[in-house]
Amino acid sequence: MNQAFPPIGPTGPRLRPAAKLATRGVHLNSAGNDSRMDRRPVTACGHRSHRRRTAVVLLTAFLAAELHAAEPIDFNRDIRPILAENCFFCHGQDPAKRQADLRLDVEAAAWEAGAVVPGEPGASALLERIHSSDADVVMPPPDSNRQLSQAQKELLARWIAEGGRYADHWAFVAPTRPQPPTVSRADWARTPIDQFVLSALEEAGVAPSPEADRTTLIRRLSFDLLGLPPTPAEVDAFLADQDPAAYENLVDRMLASPHYGERMALSWLDAARYADSNGFQQDGDTWQWIWRDWVVTALNADMPFDQFSIEQLAGDLLPEATNEQKIASAFNRNHLLNGEGGAIAEEQRFVNLFDRVDTTSTTWLGLTMACAQCHDHKYDPATKVDYYRMLDLFNRVPESGTPSFFSSRVRVAPPLIELPTEANTARISELESRIAELDAEIAPVAEVAFAAWKKGLLADGSPADAGLPDELTTLLAVVEAERSDEQKAAIDSQLRAHFNKTVRPETVGELPASKSLADTRQQLESYRKDQIPRVMVMSDDQPRETRELDRGAYLAPVGDVLHFEPPAFLPPLPDDAPRNRLGFARWLFLPEHPLTARVQVNRMWQMFFGTGLVKTTEDMGVQSEFPRHKDLLDWLAVEFREQGWSQKKMHRLLVTSATYRQSSRVTPESLAADPENRLHARASRFRMPSMLLRDIALASAGLLEPAIGGAPVYPYQPDGIWESLAITKERDFTYPASHGSDLYRRSLYTFWRRTVSPANMFDTANRRNCTVRASHTSTPLHALTTLNDPTWVEAARVLAERVMLAEESTIAQLATAFRLVLGRGPEDDDLATLTSALARQSELYQADPELAAALLAVGESPRNESLSASDHAALTAVCLAILNLDEALTRE
Repeated sequence: MNQAFPPIGPTGPRLRPAAKLATRGVHLNSAGNDSRMDRRPVTACGHRSHRRRTAVVLLTAFLAAELHAAEPIDFNRDIRPILAENCFFCHGQDPAKRQADLRLDVEAAAWEAGAVVPGEPGASALLERIHSSDADVVMPPPDSNRQLSQAQKELLARWIAEGGRYADHWAFVAPTRPQPPTVSRADWARTPIDQFVLSALEEAGVAPSPEADRTTLIRRLSFDLLGLPPTPAEVDAFLADQDPAAYENLVDRMLASPHYGERMALSWLDAARYADSNGFQQDGDTWQWIWRDWVVTALNADMPFDQFSIEQLAGDLLPEATNEQKIASAFNRNHLLNGEGGAIAEEQRFVNLFDRVDTTSTTWLGLTMACAQCHDHKYDPATKVDYYRMLDLFNRVPESGTPSFFSSRVRVAPPLIELPTEANTARISELESRIAELDAEIAPVAEVAFAAWKKGLLADGSPADAGLPDELTTLLAVVEAERSDEQKAAIDSQLRAHFNKTVRPETVGELPASKSLADTRQQLESYRKDQIPRVMVMSDDQPRETRELDRGAYLAPVGDVLHFEPPAFLPPLPDDAPRNRLGFARWLFLPEHPLTARVQVNRMWQMFFGTGLVKTTEDMGVQSEFPRHKDLLDWLAVEFREQGWSQKKMHRLLVTSATYRQSSRVTPESLAADPENRLHARASRFRMPSMLLRDIALASAGLLEPAIGGAPVYPYQPDGIWESLAITKERDFTYPASHGSDLYRRSLYTFWRRTVSPANMFDTANRRNCTVRASHTSTPLHALTTLNDPTWVEAARVLAERVMLAEESTIAQLATAFRLVLGRGPEDDDLATLTSALARQSELYQADPELAAALLAVGESPRNESLSASDHAALTAVCLAILNLDEALTRE
């Protein structure tokens, strides 16, 4: 509701149906009086008020008859969503927006005001307002664009009739392990997960789906756990495996694969807003890929999630922190860096601080803390003070707010760690050796020149006029016989330094060796700045005072100095915990913490089932969806903690459940009963992320380069993709296309420029903000990519060549290509369609050899010229169609 009730509490009468009801839109001044002059009260004896009271009395009588037959109201499930959506904006915790000093988010306040009278719907002003037919009285008011349904009005009335009791928001109460429910089909359940799911299905009168066939299961697992398709040999082995634990053994092998960490890193990189450049006009490159490799390694090692989190939030603050732990702290240095000429450093520093608060709270707490940056949160019990107490965690980094110039390409900002690779060390050693050689070659000539210059200078008798430094001139003024040994040494040293700086370039600078020496020294300096990796990390070496900012303006601090404390509605920090990032990170994993485990298992569920148990995976606050399977969510949260925060154990639990192993086939009945599949009567079916689709195309063709880790690569992109950035001559924005095996690295390793992200990766996070829920869209642009992008076209060409060399008959070639992409052999109708398509394509390319040559020229991988061009082109077109089948793009 975004308008006011009349004055309530100390500034006005207790609200009752018989009291005067002000028109909508009343605003109170500081004295609590109406600040508008056009009030039009409707009294208890007025006709409209009488109709409203009659309606409420009738509703109360109806409720009295029906109350015992209905399921008891759950405030969090049934009532809070209505109030949060329609009322809290103006009648919530934010005093700056609160109308009529009325709060409907707090039980005592709503009761005291008379808006809710426990057990008396007919006496509750809330019901009178929502049932009013008067546009000046009804709540929510017409101009709010909100309107309660009849069912919502009845729920509110039932709630009040049952006592009008509030409850703490479910997500802010620590989870306890519920007992898995008893189900009638106990034989179907493989894990406690299945008992919770089946219980809900049985309650809804819906049956679960049968288990998917083995080919579908191995593909589903491989895509979910590795992001790659299984090979035909792997499929055959699984189909032939008669071991009762064949499925579980397959899961274990995949969890042990080094590609597991690459797959699981993708969503974490989205949350961490990881990219390989800073953003903005300069968009300088960075070396944050070192942190990306740390993530992959940690996930492969199944680093417990508490340790995984603590090291990323505060690895630099751990006792005797290692370089690896410091690298982990780069999580909060992955933000944008603005180095544009007009950027104000201190303003940008606060932009970075705000980003860290928002990213950290979203990733670990599932809260929209950003809403409290300028004012108290309008829905959650997070205050502005809570926000800036949390900001204090990050207000200690020795940073300016803008990046430093290292080279025309690289812009990073301290604090950082310099981590030369073996190749760097070898190259630096090579350059230093060359410098030493050239120095040795020039030294005799330079020594003769120095001696001659020194002799002439001292013989002249007036060194004061020789342009020498004042200190050296003073030393030379001392009579030689009276000079101490220290003075003599200082004179010789300073004379040589002056000679090398001002005289030597003129005397030996024209020598070829001297020019080579200058060039090599410049190469060494440029190489150090441009090629030695320097990952940006966290540090608390520059603590600053933290205060609230008036509406978030960095030049407007107000109030007292604030120090970190957790939000007041969450468990307090232990007395002996440090008030810094390390204390905060450990606080997240207190047994009584209500959010951390829930947030993470909800995102695990989202990954394996398409949608979280709470759909709003970025927000578990008051505005979030109430989970249909709340007991299951709580059971998983406790299980995660009691399994030592092992992500692999949780992933294994999820993918070995009967719920996960169901077929994704949809029946008309299940679609009608549960169109979004929130009951999980079938497996979820969704198009795979574009980063995986590219990897799958490369793997199906046999092109994928499986190397793990390392610097970003630059696979195919449209010509001039970065040209729009080249508006100054500060740097060359020509796309540095990779060659050889680097063209076929996994998408995880593709260079990600924040200003121009890879053109062939659609529906991805922008990597500028924390993203924990990917978007899913369907537009012709996606098909244009997978049909025309060089990666897919080359993959189709290489796939066609692969099967042409492996199989003699056309039918065998089509069947093999089909199986390499889809994991199964084609049915008769599949083969008929493919054969017909191949015939049409053959006719086309036989008639146009130039068109065939153009298609076969796509991509850098060499082509076997012994193959017929028209046949190869025709089969390439069919393979491209196979790669674009719905079954090829979809995780079944």
